[in-house]
Amino acid sequence: MGEYKFQSLVVYQLSLGYLDQVYEILELLPNNERFNLCSQIVRAATSITLNIAEGSTGQSNKEQARFLGMAIRSYIETVACLDLIERRDYIPHNKLSIVRKTGRTLFYKVTKFKNTLRSQESNPSRSKKDPLSGK
Repeated sequence: MGEYKFQSLVVYQLSLGYLDQVYEILELLPNNERFNLCSQIVRAATSITLNIAEGSTGQSNKEQARFLGMAIRSYIETVACLDLIERRDYIPHNKLSIVRKTGRTLFYKVTKFKNTLRSQESNPSRSKKDPLSGK
């Protein structure tokens, strides 16, 4: 898929899937949350994907790690939104558990990618191979 480096990254593809799942659960929220929780979680989930993309193009490892850090912060924001949704019993727990599971995987992989980039930055003799795309 795609002609840009970020489109082949596992973390980018996973972030797209997470965003799709967020959109799916939003269909279940009551109308009174359309401009509050819906808007907030969509912006945060979209920010994950956008930061992964923006950080991957023509950036140093340090700069790309910084963008991945922003993606992680946006992910944490989505977790808080999911907590609010669950606390208000807007969506059944079993439906939220699916998106939470995908989110945890995304969090783990983005964090690992970020840590690998930082490690490469501090130890330039390490391979410049992308740890998650295999390229």
